[in-house]
Amino acid sequence: MKWARRCLRWAPAVLWMLLIFVMSHQPGGELNSYLPLFQRWFPWMKDFNWGHLIAYFVLSLCMYWALGARGAGLKGRVAAVALSVLYGAFDEWHQMYVPDRTADWMDLRNDAIGAVIAMCLVSVPPVQAWYRKLLRLQQPRSQ
Repeated sequence: MKWARRCLRWAPAVLWMLLIFVMSHQPGGELNSYLPLFQRWFPWMKDFNWGHLIAYFVLSLCMYWALGARGAGLKGRVAAVALSVLYGAFDEWHQMYVPDRTADWMDLRNDAIGAVIAMCLVSVPPVQAWYRKLLRLQQPRSQ
């Protein structure tokens, strides 16, 4: 049962990484065809540079959630950023093998900025209190 709960905690992070992978596996021209769809939600988006920030903001939150109660402190926030940036580096490496795509250090920078902003948000005391309360609700009840 403990194993199943742990898998469920990691599911959002894994699914989000899969979405990032699928999006970054699109050839350059094909990826740009998705831009109007994203611009419906984010009208200020002119290209996918902001998409990196948003995608890794969400990934960092998912990683933080996956770490659970043990990772609810500073070490967990640092780990969530590190894991997100590590995945961002993997993603940039992966893009070197996709037609019309290249690895870009600026994308990795935007990934890191998004992850750090997410963990700064989680560090705000009211948000942190809400998160800890949510974690307590997820704990199994002993009888």
